[in-house]
Amino acid sequence: MVLTGGGTSGHVTLNIALLPYLKKEGFTVHYIGSRGGMEKELILKEGIPYHEISAGKLRRYFDIKNFTDVFRVAAGFFQAYALLGRLRPSVVFSKGGYVSCPVVWAAWLRKIPAVIHESDITPGLTNKLSIPFARAVCYTFPETARYLPEGKGIRTGMPIRQSLLEGDRRTGRDICGFSDAKPVLMVIGGSLGSESINNAVRDILDRLLRDFNVCHICGKGNIKGELDNIKGYRQFEYVSEEQPHLYALADLVVSRAGATVLYELLALKKPNLLIPLPRTASRGDQILNAESFEKQGYSKVLPEEDMDGKSLADAIYDLWNNADRYTASMKKNTDGNGVQSVTDVIKKYTCDQPGMCANIR
Repeated sequence: MVLTGGGTSGHVTLNIALLPYLKKEGFTVHYIGSRGGMEKELILKEGIPYHEISAGKLRRYFDIKNFTDVFRVAAGFFQAYALLGRLRPSVVFSKGGYVSCPVVWAAWLRKIPAVIHESDITPGLTNKLSIPFARAVCYTFPETARYLPEGKGIRTGMPIRQSLLEGDRRTGRDICGFSDAKPVLMVIGGSLGSESINNAVRDILDRLLRDFNVCHICGKGNIKGELDNIKGYRQFEYVSEEQPHLYALADLVVSRAGATVLYELLALKKPNLLIPLPRTASRGDQILNAESFEKQGYSKVLPEEDMDGKSLADAIYDLWNNADRYTASMKKNTDGNGVQSVTDVIKKYTCDQPGMCANIR
């Protein structure tokens, strides 16, 4: 089979979560991704054959790059078409991101069944363009059903990597070098980092360090060298193997509101403060995700436009004072890990004879 998806870690980690289950079911897995995306490094670490295609960004707004990216998307389509003809997969599974659209289109043209996963409440542009060419759409939030074609949506929940549930708190403390018993505040700005969250946290760092140790995942290029030797504060550009242990260490989490991290926090029952990407920087999907989690009592939400040092500190301390209430709400959730449900959907839409679809062109 072929997996595809990329652009941010959220488009890749779900695919990685599925790998042990797919292999257990007997699938030989290949991955189609972009040349410059972070998905390449993450997938090669898993020992999966990786195939590169051209990827152009799909934008809802005017940009001169829209004209050149049309040719990149077209090139990616023809490359994907050729790859699928050579690999002859029995099924394609797409997690979204700009690189996935040409792969799903090419699969449809070759009459290879494609399954899509939509993590957010409302489908993004890439998935909107792919859904008509897919056999089924797995989704996570119950609110998503109304945005999907009738009969095509299947609620599976969010696949979570098993390793994230097996972290060790002591190992996390050693990774961070924290030497006292203060509670740990973990800050996640998304896989690409968040300048606004980074700056706001650092503005109130002195106050936070009175009561917390701070583990700050700040994104590529956002390390501040002058803060390296501050006791109780540890910076990371990005974490991979360390992530389960850092999650185990965290008592509170401040995060963006991408669907993947939300369901990781829910699975781990971590009290969290969400600062979703504003509509000025996104299509508003994180705002809807955060509102859903806030309504269910899983999260506290601070809109970025309302965030400054004081409001951020007040929200963190309020979360800490009410952490038990948020944890109790999360414990009532019965969704579980979506890996088996998604795997079952993939199996359902797989050609009867792996690698030999009867109607493949």
